[in-house]
Amino acid sequence: MERRERADAARNRQAILRAAEELLRRHPPEQVSVERVAIAAGVGKGTVFHRFGSRTGLMRELMAERARELEQAVTEGPPPLGPGAPPVARLVAFFEAVAVLAARNGNLVAAHQHAMLTSKAAAEQPREANPIYLFWHRHVSGLIAEGRPDVDAELIAHMLLGVLHMEPIASRLRAGEHEGLAASYADLVKGLMGGP
Repeated sequence: MERRERADAARNRQAILRAAEELLRRHPPEQVSVERVAIAAGVGKGTVFHRFGSRTGLMRELMAERARELEQAVTEGPPPLGPGAPPVARLVAFFEAVAVLAARNGNLVAAHQHAMLTSKAAAEQPREANPIYLFWHRHVSGLIAEGRPDVDAELIAHMLLGVLHMEPIASRLRAGEHEGLAASYADLVKGLMGGP
């Protein structure tokens, strides 16, 4: 009996995440409520709250699912995104992957940002304490430090990642325009790292 309950909980979790993702594809983030997600997933509203705690928790978990795929590619995938390439090539590949991720999940990124900014937890936990951001920052600052030990790698990593949260950039990503951002990141990274 206990095993079946765990399997049901896992199925409910996936159904809720799929429903939230599908609703975010079709509707603006502010129209994707816990109630709508629960109805689309075929579960009670209480199940969503029990599993994720809040709308913020749901958006955070859905964003984490997408970010985990990128993290796996960075840590275990083939170069240049994964290990084995020079720092400049890895940084260019990383920011291209981030741009694609943000463009493909524009409403999710917006919903995640909105949920984080309006939640009580956000006041206690700044964006820089988010596990996704922490991993990205560690990765970027590590590569910068490897290629340019003479600069403040941690500060420059914050600057490069902070660009993603600027509204002119975010609006282009929500519109699916990631190629220009990826190319501009490549120019910045090559200028910083002295790459070709």
